[in-house]
Amino acid sequence: MKIQGWQTLYPEPRTTLSDPSKYKYPYLLRDLKTERRNQVWAIDINYVPMRKGFMYLCAIIDVHTRFVVGWGLSNSMTAEWVVGIVSEAILIHGKPEILNSDQGSQFTSDVYASLLKKEGIRISMDGKGRAIDNNFVERLWRSVEYELIYL
Repeated sequence: MKIQGWQTLYPEPRTTLSDPSKYKYPYLLRDLKTERRNQVWAIDINYVPMRKGFMYLCAIIDVHTRFVVGWGLSNSMTAEWVVGIVSEAILIHGKPEILNSDQGSQFTSDVYASLLKKEGIRISMDGKGRAIDNNFVERLWRSVEYELIYL
């Protein structure tokens, strides 16, 4: 891209803004083999560029079946918005044993952590700067971007 002089035409907002004062949970998926649905879900937030600005897209994927169990679109990234998406996914599909996310402020918030603890869901978080730890949902973003957004 550098040789050709290609560059992005829009600013890329950072969707993972960590709150240093909040507790970071350990990564529980290392060497874990998923054998059934609702064993592990992965959640992440991505942005969708619009003509004027962008929107945020949150998705939850079941790691074993690769099925999107919940999603939502918003113009702001609040923890309450994420909690609503998780709550709806639990109502429709049951609850997972583990929910993995990055270390974004929505996922380290008290409202998010308290919902998962109340439901008995173990919290797992990627290591800092380790997008590959959440590779299933990152692969979903690639498909969404290249097959639906950047046509």
